[in-house]
Amino acid sequence: MTTPEEQARKKIDINLKKAGWLIQSRDDFDRTAGLGVAVCEFLMDDGTEADYLLFVDGKACGVIEAKKSGITLSGVENQSQGYAYHLPEYVKNWQRPLPFRYETSGDETYFCDGRDHICRSRKVFGFHTPQTLFDWLKDDNTLRNRLERIPPLNTDGLRKCQIEAIEGLEASLSASQPRSLIQMATGAGKTFTACNFSYRLLKYAKAKRILFLVDRNNLGRQTKKEFENFRLRDENRLFSEVYIAQHLQQNIIDKDAKIVITTIQRLYSMLCGEEEYSTEDEDVSAYELGALGKPKEVCYNPKLPPEFFDFIITDECHRSIYGDWRQVLEYFDAFVIGLTATPSKQTLGYFNKNIVAEYPYELSLIHI
Repeated sequence: MTTPEEQARKKIDINLKKAGWLIQSRDDFDRTAGLGVAVCEFLMDDGTEADYLLFVDGKACGVIEAKKSGITLSGVENQSQGYAYHLPEYVKNWQRPLPFRYETSGDETYFCDGRDHICRSRKVFGFHTPQTLFDWLKDDNTLRNRLERIPPLNTDGLRKCQIEAIEGLEASLSASQPRSLIQMATGAGKTFTACNFSYRLLKYAKAKRILFLVDRNNLGRQTKKEFENFRLRDENRLFSEVYIAQHLQQNIIDKDAKIVITTIQRLYSMLCGEEEYSTEDEDVSAYELGALGKPKEVCYNPKLPPEFFDFIITDECHRSIYGDWRQVLEYFDAFVIGLTATPSKQTLGYFNKNIVAEYPYELSLIHI
């Protein structure tokens, strides 16, 4: 009969393999066998054993602390941090202490990048791929650190409510808040505001890719048009001359797209591995499709790993996106930015009441 610890290890091994890691024993391992190698029960210089030591491109870069199912992971990051500081001198490494730290039971996983100024463990759907960690290691800084250094906003030509929304959002992101909600009355220019802060996230934070979720397909077409016609405020060029904004009509994402616009129902279809999805099903809201109240379950998809997007913008999506479809959002290791005119209690709850800017309908009447 297997112990709870052994059962957890089996799940962890499966999750690592899904993300592209090779698993080896410490007695007979080859750190160059693949881009990403996870070595089990590696002996550290203080006599403790790291449950897994992660190698990327032949050099150590992270550790995994394994726990049996049911253990609260949010309080065990000190153990993985301890391993990160006790790598033996003879082991080739990217840096000391090791930057990447995971805690997992196989059922849930927490991650922390020790290079972040605000070094905070966060829940992730699964392990990052070796290629992702390799790209991060080659970067001279982290996304979260760059969010702290975004230059002041040029406010020329922006309305007061748009300025408050952009500056409020950037303050929230710089504090590493995972979810931020912007309330703007209809007609206040929500999408234009999103174009502005998306451009700043791409240029200054070096965001890899931004997902823009809309409630219906026709709103996706409007959003794509607004991005393409958006004139960059600091270089007098159109957004479309510098970046690709893609409105998904098929279940294929352009590898060079920086803005990906779609409905959550098509995104769910892609996570499920479906090659096609009817655009007719995007002409109704996610709420209508999820009206039975049955939560949408997602599984790891190597073609669309959790780190695929750095930011997710939800524009006037119905409250069901934070209910029945919530797991689709939470699959991604991304900051979530909400845009709404009238937030419901469910929406406020999802965003932890972190309203970074408020411009309700009543206030808009005063400013007419």
